[in-house]
Amino acid sequence: MRLTEITTLRSEHVVLEPLTESHNDELSEAAAEITEDLWFTSVPRPDQVMADTAFRLQQRDSGLMNPFVVRRATDGRVVGSTTLCNLLVDVPRAEIGYTWYTPAARGTAINPAAKLLLLQHAFEQCVVIAVEFRTHAHNLRSRAAIAKLGAKQDGILRNDRVGRDGTMRDTVVFSILPHEWPTVRLGLRARLARFDASPGTVTP
Repeated sequence: MRLTEITTLRSEHVVLEPLTESHNDELSEAAAEITEDLWFTSVPRPDQVMADTAFRLQQRDSGLMNPFVVRRATDGRVVGSTTLCNLLVDVPRAEIGYTWYTPAARGTAINPAAKLLLLQHAFEQCVVIAVEFRTHAHNLRSRAAIAKLGAKQDGILRNDRVGRDGTMRDTVVFSILPHEWPTVRLGLRARLARFDASPGTVTP
């Protein structure tokens, strides 16, 4: 399977649906739940969702991104968005990025379940040579979550890009390689098993 192939990924915790313009209303509702000023990340405001979707779909049509809506399986509610991006189809290699969740979805099974689905797809269906993660150097929550996956830090790209507030962004780069994937998979499954054993009481 190619990284650009449009597909739905699902588990008992989440459904990753291919992004379409029909998701804009649900994504706007989800984005409206985020009240913090997350200046170091790319969470769209409700009035930016339409433009954000258009950007992701343009990237998809250019073969550079495979975007998904994150839907909670238990109630069908859209709780965020994620992508396989910076696709190098002929290598093949991908990044998991442009991810955001509602506050209620954080610290639940949603993120480990979504990451498990994306990584399984990349390593087992698309047979990539690496999956990369990138985040703002100041996004300590994201850096901790990526490290907790088992990804290894490759380095920091200084002055990598201009942030939306006009300041220069340092980008921290992590990756997972094929020989590391089985251990990462075991860790994600163990985290999800703890949720299944004690729903609502375990922080991953």
